[in-house]
Amino acid sequence: MIKKIDVNSDEFIAELEKTQKFTKKVCENFNLVFNPDDEINESVTFGLARNKMIYGKRFCPCFMAEEVDGKFKSTDDRICPCKPAIEKEIPQEGKCHCGIFCTPEYAKANAIEIEAAMKIIAAQQEVWDWK
Repeated sequence: MIKKIDVNSDEFIAELEKTQKFTKKVCENFNLVFNPDDEINESVTFGLARNKMIYGKRFCPCFMAEEVDGKFKSTDDRICPCKPAIEKEIPQEGKCHCGIFCTPEYAKANAIEIEAAMKIIAAQQEVWDWK
């Protein structure tokens, strides 16, 4: 049975803070940056902290973890920062599968797209407010 986590507990909040420091360190060590989409960063960090509390490891939250011979293991053994992300996904796609870690170039290009989308949404809201 999976351990239940109270996300408002002092224990979870402390683990979340450790995970935030961990992800910053990953960016520094691999010359990466966070995704310009804060929702992605928040949800992945939250999932990493949750998995650390449940399984004892920061398994990638985008992949299933299962118990094998009394030990937890994730699909493709994806422990953050995972080998497929560092060796293949980030160099080829500019970001890891989860999207939290990006190359500076990828982040810059996507920040421009996000900004343009936000302008379109704001303009649409103005039109709807006008009617």
